[in-house]
Order: sequence, then structure tokens, then C-alpha cells
Amino acid sequence: MEELRKKLKEVFGYDTFRGNQEPVINNILAGKNTFVIMPTGAGKSMCYQLPAIVRPGTAIVISPLIALMKNQVDQMNAVGINARFLNSTLTKSQINKLKKAVLAGEVKLLYVAPESLTKEENVDFLKQANISFAAIDEAHCISEWGHDFRPEYRRIKSIIDQLGDLPIIALTATATPKVQLDIQRNLQMEEADLFKSSFNRENLYYEVRPKKSIKKQLIKFMRENKGKSGIIYCLSRKKVEEIANFLQVNGFNAKPYHAGFDPDVRVKNQDDFLNEEVDIIVATIAFGMGIDKPDVRFVIHYDVPKSLEGYYQETGRAGRDGQKGQCIMFYSYSDIMKLEKFNKDKPVTEKENSKILLDEMSFYAESTVCRRKQLLHYFGEEHDDAVCRETGMCDNCKFEREEYEAQDYIKTTIQAVTETDERFGLGHIVNVIRGSQNQYIKSYKHNKLPVFGTGKTEEESFWKSVVRQTLLYEFLTKDIENVGVLKLSQKGKDFLKKPYSFKLTKDHDFSDIDLGEDDGNEVTHQSTTGQSFDKVLFDLLKAEQRKVAKEHDLPPYAIVQEPSLQEMATTYPTTEEALSNINGIGMGKVQKFGAPFLKVISKYVEDNDIDIEDVVVIKSSGSKSKNKIYIIQQIDRKIDLEEVAEMKSWTMDTLLDEMEIICFAGTKLNLDYYLEEIMDEDREEDILDYFLNAESDDIQLALEEFANEDVSEEDLRLVRIKFHSEYAN
Repeated sequence: MEELRKKLKEVFGYDTFRGNQEPVINNILAGKNTFVIMPTGAGKSMCYQLPAIVRPGTAIVISPLIALMKNQVDQMNAVGINARFLNSTLTKSQINKLKKAVLAGEVKLLYVAPESLTKEENVDFLKQANISFAAIDEAHCISEWGHDFRPEYRRIKSIIDQLGDLPIIALTATATPKVQLDIQRNLQMEEADLFKSSFNRENLYYEVRPKKSIKKQLIKFMRENKGKSGIIYCLSRKKVEEIANFLQVNGFNAKPYHAGFDPDVRVKNQDDFLNEEVDIIVATIAFGMGIDKPDVRFVIHYDVPKSLEGYYQETGRAGRDGQKGQCIMFYSYSDIMKLEKFNKDKPVTEKENSKILLDEMSFYAESTVCRRKQLLHYFGEEHDDAVCRETGMCDNCKFEREEYEAQDYIKTTIQAVTETDERFGLGHIVNVIRGSQNQYIKSYKHNKLPVFGTGKTEEESFWKSVVRQTLLYEFLTKDIENVGVLKLSQKGKDFLKKPYSFKLTKDHDFSDIDLGEDDGNEVTHQSTTGQSFDKVLFDLLKAEQRKVAKEHDLPPYAIVQEPSLQEMATTYPTTEEALSNINGIGMGKVQKFGAPFLKVISKYVEDNDIDIEDVVVIKSSGSKSKNKIYIIQQIDRKIDLEEVAEMKSWTMDTLLDEMEIICFAGTKLNLDYYLEEIMDEDREEDILDYFLNAESDDIQLALEEFANEDVSEEDLRLVRIKFHSEYAN
């Protein structure tokens, strides 16, 4: 023990163990099979890393994700422990060097992907090595009821058996009683010592919000949590890129992450997040496993996850430092239906399993029972929701819920389970209570039962909620062997003999939000030219525009254009950063002309008591912003503009459109090298002089002015860009 504590301090910098770490480590050091169920952030990896350092030989760690391996290997190497990984990213020569190092006894921890473990040449190599024990991380991947089922995990036990009589430590952060049983059976670890920690993360706040005007909600939340570290989970790669881009355009420091990116892009974005160069990662579930970042302050589910296991594990990446973390999920039943469609081509059993997991997800979202109580119950742990009500650490406990007297409803539910011999699931029980005359019920003669049809006056959704809450409050239990089957608990039997008053709560009604995630309430920068702006503020800004123009001896449009003034009168920007996000205004313009406009807006906001936190204008990115760097680089290198357009397969008109967007937003573009080649100096001076004195920079008006001269629209647009670059930016 003394050596263990010494190593704990020396390698990891800790004075004491956390939770079950010490007994788990002693168990594996004693050569016993060990099964660890420990929530995300509780220090699972320590349970196999420390024994690996202390025991002679090399410990193999079977791990499902390359990103997870890299992260943990980097951490071990940083503290002087030789850890390596064996996966598909290595070249043949790298693999040969690695094998030599392992056989020479130089490697303490060898992380192996399950796919690599099943290769015959790797099994032969491991037979020759001095393996101390095998750790199976993310062990829930063994079970088809786990949220990340991996068929390769089913073969792990047979391969480990070929390596000798090795102790096994299996670890997971998300195991329902059913998944736990699957893991133990598959690894033949029914007799293993089980160490199960509480799943309760007291510092996490759980909330489900309707998926309505979601981008407005997202921007408002981001403003309230500006500069904090967070993860946003989306189901599709396309959505990940869209939301990351959307946040960037709206002034937030965000990066995307999904398995479709090149490995170097994934690693760069992940490292930027870990090193606090990026505040927000928008990701698919490919991101996060094993990522040990303690100060993640929020986890947002933009889309509904596929299971409560996945949801719990992903939310568990918030608040690992013990400080408060916010877990927000946006919910719409249309998301559940979309996920069901994804499952339609799966084998029957897999499809049915997925349906049960999705039902649990929608029950969780729509229920008004304490979120924490629901999550812990799902993992086989009971929780007194009175504690959560005191602290308000979930939306259902924080806000008022509509209660009703449920004694008779609970009694009816328990009677239905009893009379159907405790052999059926929620759907069948509800059908019996409501008097459904389907063939399934008739075949079991359940239409002859006394309880049949006694609840037909209530809706199906109401009874589903009653049955679900009867289970949550432990009048019923789940049959672990037969998924979905409900049985009576002792509490339920006692209630049936002697019923008493009991209050349940009405579910949330999400029926009015299935209009699509963006229901038209957002204001995009394309539409701010309408009448949604503040006319009084617009007039004040227009007057300021003329005043500033006069001071600089420039036409008003050169200071700021009218659509930008309208957007300023919509979003009320009071900081340089907010002003620079206005369409058509960049930081260059802000620093040159911004101060007087900010002064006008700030005074107006204060005088009229406007709460700018409630003002959310959605700025969409559009593909044009992606071309900015390319164009600036080519112009800096003095590349002929026709070549620049050709390299992108653009017309000259398209290139000019892109250049104008860049220039009008405040970035200088030096086109002298190109104008010298195509235009007479006197003509250029005439056009410049026109724009310097004109009331408007409208090209049609300019064409009319130069109608009798050999001046093209392209000439005018190029000189207009030069004018804005030299005078306005």
C-alpha cells in the first residue's frame, strides 16, 4: 500500500484515492477478475493504469476509439510512463518497432483496438509477451443493449484465453442491470468482484427544452455562457459542420469534430479544445470518450440521443472538476421518429432493441419526474427526488409541475400487471387497461380480465405516463432477463393490499413543436432589410452616418451602408465585437468609424431600457465566407484575377461578388497591380473621383454617368472596390 500511494503521488500527483479506486486496484493486483461500474469523470482509467505501473510486465488495454487511445497514451508518456498503442493508424515499420519494445519489457501499457486484437499476427505476438493483465475499457460495447455495441468485443474473451490465465478488469461508465449481466456472461465473469459507484453527479444540472426556434435559443445560451468551455452534440456530420459554422459566424470560438474529417484535422480540433484555444466543440458522438477535460461547463444535445446510456455518458463530460455543469437537451418527437426511420433496415431484433431504447429516451424527455431520479433508476439506482427539489438541479424540480391524485390509477396499473401474470411490458399493460381489442390481447384472453377496459376514458399517452411513473416510484420493477417486462415489487404488493394517497405529475406537452427545428421566427441577415428594425434608432444612426462622413470628407455610404444600419437597429450592438459581426462591417471598419455609432446605440439602449440579452438575430454563414482567405491570399500574391476565378471555376462576376462581400465588410484589397494592367490611369482617376463625390455607390447609376464613355460594369466594380479599400476601410 505504501508503494501504491507513493506511485499515486509520484506519477499522478494525488495524495489520496477517490471512491472505489483503492479496493479496485488492490483486487486486480491480487490477480482477481474485477468488474468496475463507475460514472464518467470518477477516475476509471486510474484503476488499470496504476496496477500496470506497479505489476511486472505489460498490461493490455482494449479500447474502442483511436482518439481515446491517443489521449491516454499522451497523458501517460507526459508523466514518464512508457505507454503505446496498436491500431490501424500505425505503419508496418512502426508496428515492428512497437513489438520489439513490448517484447523487451519496455512498455507498461499497450492500448489495443479490438479489431487489431483479433488479427492472428497480433495474437501470436502477444503470446510471446509478458502480459500482466487485460483491461477492457468501455465494456458496455459487448452488449447489444449497450449504446455502442461492437461485435468485435464479443470475441475478446476467446482471444484473452489464448494469452494465458490472465486476470481481467472490465470497466464501463454506463451499465444498466441488463447490460451488466450481458458483460459478465460474455466475459465469463459472473463470479468477478463487482465495484459499483453511484451514478449520481450532484453538480450537473439537467434540462430538456422544446426544439423550437432552436438557433435563437442556442445563441442566447451561448451569450449567457460566453467564454466557457462546452460541447454540442449533433447526430449527423452535416449538422455538426452547419452548427459550428453558424456559431463562428455569430462570433463564437467553435470548431467541428466528426469521424469524416482527416485524422490530422480531428486531432488538431480536439487538441485546440483541450488546450483552451477553442471554447466550443460541435461534434458527433465520435468525440469525447476518454477526453479528460475537467472544466467543461456545458454539454448541449442539439438532437435527441439514441439512448439514455449515450445521453448519460455524453452529459458526464461536463463538470468533471466538481464545479457546476449544465446539461441541456433540445427535444422534439420528430427526432425520435427520424431515428426510428434510420433503424428500419436493421435486423428485426436490433430494430426492436433500438425501439425500446428510443422509447426510454422519449419517456425521459416528456416526463415531469425529477431528471436525476429517472437517470439513476435507469441504471438500477434509486434516488430521493426531495434532494433535487431542494437544490433545483433539474428543470422538473426547479419549476412548478402539475400534480394530480393518482391512488386509483396506480392501483389499476398494479392490478393489470398482476392479472397478466407479470409477463408483459408497458405497451401491453396500457392496451389492457384501455380495453384495446387487438389480436394479441384476444389470444391471451386478456379481454376477459376484470381490469380490462377500466381506464378507457383516458388517453393512451396518459396511461403510458402513469405506468412509467409507477415504475419510477418502485411500485413495479423491471425483469432483467426479459427486457421490457414489468413485475411487481414488494412496495407494489403492499400498496395493492392497502392503497394510500399518492401524487403523480402530468407530462410535458411537446406536441406543438414538431414544425421543424427552425420555425421561421429567426431573423437572418438576408431578411434584415425588411421593417423588423427599430426605426427611431435607424434614424439616429443615419444622422450619425452623415455626420461622420462629413468629418472624413467622404460620401455617407463609404462609412457604413444602409443594410448594415438596419441590422444595427435590429441587434443593438454595444461592443466592438458585436458591431464587427454586423453584416457588411468588419473589425477594420469598427476601429476606423465604429466609436460614434457604439456611443449612439449604447445611449439609446440605456434611455429606452432595452434588454439586449433578449435580442437574438441569427446570422447564417453562407458559402461565401469560406472563400475569403483564398481570395485575400491570391490578391496578396498579385495573381491575375481571371486566373483566380478560373482556379475556382467561377465567372468574373462571381469573383467580383465575393470580393465585394470581403471589401464592404471592412477588409482592404489592393488591386493596383491588376488595374495597372487593364485600365488607363486617367480613366481610373475619373471613376475614383465619381465615387468620392456621388450620393450612392450604386453601379447602375455609375453606368448612366459613364454611358457615353467606354467604361464597362466590370471596370466600375473593380474601381469601387479600390475606392472602399482606400477610403472606407
